[in-house]
Amino acid sequence: MPNAEALPRVHPLGRALSLLLAAPLALLLLIHPGLMLDASGHYSHPLLMAVMLGVSAGLVHGVGFMPRLWLWRLLFGPVLGWPLLVLGYALLFQAQLG
Repeated sequence: MPNAEALPRVHPLGRALSLLLAAPLALLLLIHPGLMLDASGHYSHPLLMAVMLGVSAGLVHGVGFMPRLWLWRLLFGPVLGWPLLVLGYALLFQAQLG
């Protein structure tokens, strides 16, 4: 098991970007989830689950937590989190415009 010194360092601007992408989307989903309804008034649950994974990854990466296991690092890192957060914003804009 690697010690704390062996884990890769996280760039502060990347962490800030993760928080800036994840926090508004998390607040929106918690406070007013109705904004994510599609034109027929339904949620796409599989897509929203992926967006919530992206929000989780953005928050985990944004606060600087670095999981030790490589699988968790991949799952909660920016490589997977940022595209899922962009998907969340795309769903939001599509729901608002469509």
